[in-house]
Amino acid sequence: MATQSNIEHKNCLTCGRPFSWRKKWEKDWDNVRYCSRACKRSLSSQDKKLEEMILTLLQQRKTGSSICPSEAARALEPNKWRMLMEQTRRAARRLSLQGKIDVTQKGRVVKSLNFK
Repeated sequence: MATQSNIEHKNCLTCGRPFSWRKKWEKDWDNVRYCSRACKRSLSSQDKKLEEMILTLLQQRKTGSSICPSEAARALEPNKWRMLMEQTRRAARRLSLQGKIDVTQKGRVVKSLNFK
């Protein structure tokens, strides 16, 4: 059981952002997978489609090339792509945590997954 003296960190399975132990999770920390109720409810089939689109677009590029998240969103929903941007970033975080992609900004790999 976790206590305040040995606070742990986990990454949310939906948004991919890191979160840390909270007192309310004291008895069930080992089973906590999401940073919030909203994230627990929000993983959808569209999230999986975005992950697949990101991987597909990257496979079509030369090794070492990158894509912009908006490319994946546009490929999935050409007329509503702006509404998908945060979902696309979350998909990229999940793929990065799984070791399938490297997230970069300005040509450098981003260490923290709290990118914008």
